[in-house]
Amino acid sequence: MLPGHSSFVGPLAWIPPNEVLSEGAIVSGGMDTMVFVWNLSNGEKVHSLSGHQLQVTGVVLDDEDIVSSSVDCTLRRWRKGKVVESWEAHKSAIQAIIKLPSGELVTGSTDTTLKLWKGRTCLHTFAGHSDTVRGLANMHGLGILSASHDGSIRLWALTGEVLMEMVGHASIVYSVDSHVSGLIVSGGEDCSAKIWKDGVCVQSIEHPGCVWDVKFLENGDIVTACSDGVVRIWTSHQERIADPVDLDPYVSKLSRYKLSRKRVGGLKLEDLPGLDTLQIPGNSDGQTKIIREGDNGVAYAWNLREQKWDKIGEVVDGPGDDIKRPVFDGIEYDYVFDVDIGDGEPIRKLPYNQSDNPYSTADTWLLKENLPLAYRQQIVEFILQNSGQGGAALDSSFCDPYTGSNAYIPGGSSSMSVVLAKPIFKHIPKKGMLVFDVAQFEGILKKLTEFNNSLLSDSDKKNLSLSELEISRLSAVIKNLKDTSHYHTSKFADADIALLLKLLKSWPLAMIFPVIDILRMLVLHPDGVTVLLKHVEDENDTLMEMIKRVATNPPLSPNLLTGTRVVTNLFKNSRCHYWLQKHRSEILDAFSSCYSSPNKNLQLSYATMILNYAVLLIERKDHEGQSQVLSAALEIVEDENIEVDSKFRALVAIGSLMLDGLVKRIALDFDVENVAKTAKASKEAKIAEVGADIESLTKQI
Repeated sequence: MLPGHSSFVGPLAWIPPNEVLSEGAIVSGGMDTMVFVWNLSNGEKVHSLSGHQLQVTGVVLDDEDIVSSSVDCTLRRWRKGKVVESWEAHKSAIQAIIKLPSGELVTGSTDTTLKLWKGRTCLHTFAGHSDTVRGLANMHGLGILSASHDGSIRLWALTGEVLMEMVGHASIVYSVDSHVSGLIVSGGEDCSAKIWKDGVCVQSIEHPGCVWDVKFLENGDIVTACSDGVVRIWTSHQERIADPVDLDPYVSKLSRYKLSRKRVGGLKLEDLPGLDTLQIPGNSDGQTKIIREGDNGVAYAWNLREQKWDKIGEVVDGPGDDIKRPVFDGIEYDYVFDVDIGDGEPIRKLPYNQSDNPYSTADTWLLKENLPLAYRQQIVEFILQNSGQGGAALDSSFCDPYTGSNAYIPGGSSSMSVVLAKPIFKHIPKKGMLVFDVAQFEGILKKLTEFNNSLLSDSDKKNLSLSELEISRLSAVIKNLKDTSHYHTSKFADADIALLLKLLKSWPLAMIFPVIDILRMLVLHPDGVTVLLKHVEDENDTLMEMIKRVATNPPLSPNLLTGTRVVTNLFKNSRCHYWLQKHRSEILDAFSSCYSSPNKNLQLSYATMILNYAVLLIERKDHEGQSQVLSAALEIVEDENIEVDSKFRALVAIGSLMLDGLVKRIALDFDVENVAKTAKASKEAKIAEVGADIESLTKQI
């Protein structure tokens, strides 16, 4: 035990044994702004490093130096117990720092960006996340992994492009790590550690609390740190699995935790009274009570005539009980507000349940966050206003349980800026991009061969047919695309892409859709899209030529379907975002008739492209583009023949865009209120839910 910090301890780093420290040392950073270096041979402090103004969030070793990061937005370099340099690395709180094998430092911040540093020089800023970057890790031989409050994990090349995005956590992702095998592990507030392979979640490990940190051991085992105070080691090796008796505490705790979160008819199961409550007579005939019997809720009705409780039956969750509630510290709440206290401070999370006393909640929260109790009344009013209890009377005579005084309302202006909260919606805003990543490669190759044979048998078009060598090349391309487990190492030759582009230009219009389908999958391959972009960046933009060709001459449904899917998949790679934004108007105009097609797959493909455009243009703050996408999405939802999934994605796009005040005003001019009302009345649950989200937006000032 190493006592010394006056508040909770966060980051740790290990110094290997050396001539001075025979058993090595530990570096620790704390909420108290201090960095300590501890001698492991005797537990004494070697250095006390003071200088940060706010919480220390990260410590790394850089040769013989220590570099620390802080909520005060700075990095500090320490050498032999003294600070040798300090600089502002971000404009908002720094939440994480790592050192790469190549020597550079990487920081992640509340400003949603990562930065790559060589000394004090910023080599690159990585933008793409929509919320705080909380965790960082090196991905062996590939780049940088980032975990974010936006619920996603991203893999970045050092040059800045996104190689992969992993979306699967239900809320904040706190940490991420990688193994030489190519596996990735992440931990989040949704009480799970998730294992990823090639961008796909292959396993989710439940925990009885939120998972604060995850790390791989050299042998491939995984270590997790959970908010229940327990560190656990997970293995895939049968001989290392713990005995059932040793696993019982985990299984039991997990069962109790899940049971504590179970809701019956909208009520927490653990809050229901037991059977003894049936000893108390009812007040009126037909009065009902729900009590807990084992793991179930059972309803009883009071029989006034016979003076007894009659059992009605087991209570099951109603239609609204499966609504996803926000999670904070592994616990579900009715609300988790984002509170901005200004002055460059990080966003604070304020959890609240409708049944809670707002004064007690405010007091507890202010003490936890080390904020003045003078803000108490402001917080109470904020809670009531944002939880739909704005009309509730404020009890200013309420006794403060911590000071014994009455509620205090500050007389002067507060240094605290306006407290803002992000409203809780079920389906908006949309995070991450959607793609069409399933392909019938054998069917594609079969269709290409069929078309090629048709050209060979036509004397006028024989010159357009493929040679045996070209067919072999296409087969190799498809083989590469099928092998997703090696996407991080497999490569494409420029001749591969050139062949595909040649076919797009030369083959008859009715025969090019399988070629476009190969292109659809190629743009999801890191190296494939890189080679393709070389042709896009030339004066002759082959992608735009393809889009113009499939959208006219005349437009054929198979070409439109595969064409819109190519564009949709391009959103997956951030290197394509500039091109997509640049050609936004041309692309949307070219495919504008797709929503009215009787082909349901084409409707869905077009609606997905519109949704991806909404996500991109919100990120890029492109108001002109957002307005055009809003108009396209409204056209989709107003068509009575649109299938459910297409309408849903268009509605999500509308709601996400409306979170911007300017676009919201435009939407209101387009009578979006009526759109929301119609959607809310739908028999399709998800349509009704997103309709309710949009309706809530229309009512906000």
